[in-house]
Amino acid sequence: MGIKTRTPVTVAALTVLAALLAAVALPALAIEVPVVQASPGQGGTALSIEGQIEPVRQATVAAQIGGNVQALLVKAGDAVKAGQVIARIDERDATTGVLRMDAALAQAEAEAQNARTALERTRELRDQGFVSQAALDTALMQNKATQAGVQQAKAARAQAALARSFAAVTAPFSGLVLATHLEAGDLASPGRPIVTLYSPGAMRATAQVPLSQAPAARHASRIEIELANGQRVAPAARTELAGADPVSQTIEWRLDLPSSALPGLLPGQVARVHFIGVTAAPDAPATLQVPHAAVLRRGELAAVYVAQGDAFALRAVRLGATHGSQGVEVLAGLKSGDRIAANAVQAGLAGARPAQ
Repeated sequence: MGIKTRTPVTVAALTVLAALLAAVALPALAIEVPVVQASPGQGGTALSIEGQIEPVRQATVAAQIGGNVQALLVKAGDAVKAGQVIARIDERDATTGVLRMDAALAQAEAEAQNARTALERTRELRDQGFVSQAALDTALMQNKATQAGVQQAKAARAQAALARSFAAVTAPFSGLVLATHLEAGDLASPGRPIVTLYSPGAMRATAQVPLSQAPAARHASRIEIELANGQRVAPAARTELAGADPVSQTIEWRLDLPSSALPGLLPGQVARVHFIGVTAAPDAPATLQVPHAAVLRRGELAAVYVAQGDAFALRAVRLGATHGSQGVEVLAGLKSGDRIAANAVQAGLAGARPAQ
């Protein structure tokens, strides 16, 4: 028997297997991450509420008559002018109604003309003494009734013409199309939304302030709106609604944005409203602060790594105001004395553990 030689495939397989065994045998590299304690901050003079951007002027245009949508002439993102036709609804039924009212008006006018002729004839006969005063009074009343019938028919005809005009759905003001709710061929009915429009020339930030924090917000020395790009602006005007939401127990604040902050803003974007210079109640719990590097941000979510024994556990938190180099407020998710990773990025690596 001859000696079998290893093929290149076998040698390669053995090389890969050896590398895997070596990798398993190597211990994981431990990373010690410094920890800090969550402690009450020294600022305590700012209240931060998450809000959103919304247009000051927005309208949902709805159908005013029933019928199939023959054409939807705009799409989301289109710019429209006031009075521009944005959709057309089948108007055949409305046109039939106008023709029916035309016929009713013609009949009422004919009856009125007949009543006027009868009144003139009765008045002449009364002057000649051939009919009684009661007959003349009856003719007068019939004439007035037919005149009222003409006015009623004219009003019905005008109403039918108005309904037919609703077949062409127009934009109530100049702006942008935010969303469309129907497509060509869909059945429209009175009150059913067709298009939502908004005016990009005036935007505001809205924030739901808890009732417990409403007095502090009212007495803030200044208000700043932090936009999604990090820019902070002061509101051009502010409005606090007079009533509270019965479910969430919050009061809505509406903060108009200056024109310089409008470029690039879109309805629905997240904004943070900072009430700066507020005075906390004497019995209010102290607000915790943590370093900026300790916070892990993913979109609008925030979390920190809390030390638990020889490992870290990720815990979601709700952030408050930012105090520059002092750190950022944590409104919920931590308690005083919790040990957290000073660097959230390092704490997220495999093998990371709290430094002793």
